[in-house]
Amino acid sequence: MNKLPQITLAFWVMKICATTLGETAGDLLSMTLDIGYALSSLLLISVFLVTLALQLFSKGHNPILYWIVILSTSTAGTTISDFMDRTLGLGYAGGSMILIAMLVTIFTIWHFSEKSLSVDNIHSTKGELFYWTAILISNTLGTALGDYLADDSGLGFAGGALLIGSVIGVIVLLKFYTKISSVLLFWLAFVLTRPLGANIGDFMTKTHEQGGLDFGTVGSSLVLAAVLVVLVGFASYYHKPRTIEPRMADAA
Repeated sequence: MNKLPQITLAFWVMKICATTLGETAGDLLSMTLDIGYALSSLLLISVFLVTLALQLFSKGHNPILYWIVILSTSTAGTTISDFMDRTLGLGYAGGSMILIAMLVTIFTIWHFSEKSLSVDNIHSTKGELFYWTAILISNTLGTALGDYLADDSGLGFAGGALLIGSVIGVIVLLKFYTKISSVLLFWLAFVLTRPLGANIGDFMTKTHEQGGLDFGTVGSSLVLAAVLVVLVGFASYYHKPRTIEPRMADAA
């Protein structure tokens, strides 16, 4: 049974909200609570594995469970990226290159194994594992890219968000006006919505002196969590399980 959501505008709105919350919640654990990047990464990876197990054993698409897993990959991706780039000293550019190589490797193995990179129609457990592994790496890569644009590039939080938003706009135009693979465009957008969320999250949490709104990690996380709960609540309310129409021979 297919357990993935349809790719609609609502999907992308919830994705950006979830990834932004992942940025602020990850920073809340690693910096505000001073748990550290390594321990935070281990903790959040454990949460991801638990939520992933629940998703794998589910019998159909559950919007609440699906977005909890997305949020766990986003939060874990934040601390994993920070651990690679800061604690290990790889830097934002170096960490991004390693993660790009990992993502390409996952896509290559996935394609040769399943003969597909479908993002809305997966029916095997192995396909789901590839899908969620790609999402975890994508969100980790997005964090590194967002940090690079905000800090190393000199664009700042608002400038980085504006650049990424513009690129996403181009991807939308390519989706509707070209024959470029929809799967390729999906993954490009999926990766880029993560640094967009990272920049928005940093913009919300940083002080006025740093060019942010000074909501802090706690305030920003609470606001974003409330918004995401409302959006997922609507998705759950309007979600209708897909049913398979019986064949005429079976009906007879």
